Amino acid sequence: MSFLVLIFKNTFRNKIRSFLAVMGIAIGIATIVGLGALSNGLTASFDKTMHVGGADFSILSKQQNGTGINPYGTSTFSEDWLSKIKEIQGVKDAKGIYLATLPVEGKFLTVGGLNYNDLKSRDSSLINGRNIDENANDEVIIGKLASDNLNKNVGDELDIGEDKFEIVGIFESGNSNQDGSIFTSLDVIQKMVKDEKSLSMISVYVEKGADIRGVAKMIEDKYGENISTVTSVSDVKRMDDLMNMINGASLAISLLAIIIGGVGIINTMIMTVFERTREIGVLRAVGWSRTKILSMILGESIVLTLFSAVIGSIIGVIVLKALVAVGMMGGIFSPVFTLETFIKGFVVAIFVGLIGGLYPALRASKLTPTEALGYE
Repeated sequence: MSFLVLIFKNTFRNKIRSFLAVMGIAIGIATIVGLGALSNGLTASFDKTMHVGGADFSILSKQQNGTGINPYGTSTFSEDWLSKIKEIQGVKDAKGIYLATLPVEGKFLTVGGLNYNDLKSRDSSLINGRNIDENANDEVIIGKLASDNLNKNVGDELDIGEDKFEIVGIFESGNSNQDGSIFTSLDVIQKMVKDEKSLSMISVYVEKGADIRGVAKMIEDKYGENISTVTSVSDVKRMDDLMNMINGASLAISLLAIIIGGVGIINTMIMTVFERTREIGVLRAVGWSRTKILSMILGESIVLTLFSAVIGSIIGVIVLKALVAVGMMGGIFSPVFTLETFIKGFVVAIFVGLIGGLYPALRASKLTPTEALGYE
């Protein structure tokens, strides 16, 4: 029997103890993987929103309002900024958007407003019904995810705040953030939230061949006291703070997993060493070195935690997929699993194996053949 095969065989001798140790660590790994996927999903979803309709970058107010109505946490600003942005050299077009988080049928969803011509350009994404009429003030189109989440279809009535609207179309863009939203005309939502002639965001399209960052810098240099150009989610303070909070929680859970998992592994491996003291004595008597004994026990510890990482990763994926399937994510975004997320989980698992297995391995390696063979 080879050395590696022996390590794998020894790891699961006591199946119940090994199972409990594996599950204890796997829960921590599952949480790490889950938080990583949620963070990636939030970033991807909001980044797509920042570049909605193929926009090269977006513009937000520099003022924070803290009311929570604007999903990005910034104040609205005057529609007059549209004409100012269009005059910047290299800007091909600029479109104003109003976004608000409002109560919709008892749930809080993003409701957006665009002027009629910009909203009409979304016809290609309509999968049912039609676009709103130009002069209508009680019609909306709703994203496919929001439609499923609210169990609403074309022709149904929709309560948004204190107002009632008719759903005239259902759209699908492939962006879960947008597909979980509702859109109406710009002036309708402005009147609804009593913030007329204002915008939440401006989507900017640059001329073909123009330097996107160069155009963004020109806008910042000229109007930077009042507005911010946003090329990625990290430029949005509120989103950046949210990402930092999630990453901080992931780090805290990683440390907790290391502590709890390390204690569990120490306990498991110490019991293993106690139970196999005479066996270790035999191995020492037939010529096994202290280093080889240490490597065997440490190897068993790492195998146990790597197996935990596999189980934990699977649990994390299954749980998040289940939450999405039953609609508990609200259709706002979908978790994104990346190789980096799983690597982080496995690195934590290996670290737990090394930390937890080191003391029992050192103790086992220090046993003399006489002492071990005489152990009762």
